[in-house]
Amino acid sequence: MNLKVTETTRRETLTLAAIAGLAAFLAPKMSFADENAVAAEIKKLYGDKKPASGKIKLDVPEIAENGLVVPVNVEVESPMTDKDYVKAVHVFADGNPLPGVVTYKFTPACGKASASTRMRLAQTQNIVCVAEMSDGNLYMAKANVKVTIGGCGG
Repeated sequence: MNLKVTETTRRETLTLAAIAGLAAFLAPKMSFADENAVAAEIKKLYGDKKPASGKIKLDVPEIAENGLVVPVNVEVESPMTDKDYVKAVHVFADGNPLPGVVTYKFTPACGKASASTRMRLAQTQNIVCVAEMSDGNLYMAKANVKVTIGGCGG
């Protein structure tokens, strides 16, 4: 059995040190979002305007067996007329690396303010949905999803 001993060159050592330094610099930025990050995103969009509860039906599973494919269904109660309609719906996850998941834009021509998607969830967390109405009012709904197998590498 021949064992081959390899020596690391100075250039390889410097390259590895640079990669380790970059990883140490980026690691804190790659942490997961939390409730404060979601609140900051909502504040960025709407300032200090406080959302009310109601009008939003947020349908997510209580327990997600696999965080890779978690179904999310959103429906907002609205007549969807030219004077009264849903302008946008934002979905946030407070345990993913980035809090913003998806934004839907609606017009009165949509007829119904509802949308479905599947998202990845890294861990057990809250899904927060904010609906912006044409009159400027905001509505919010929140649901907790327990994830047994994380979908973002966890």
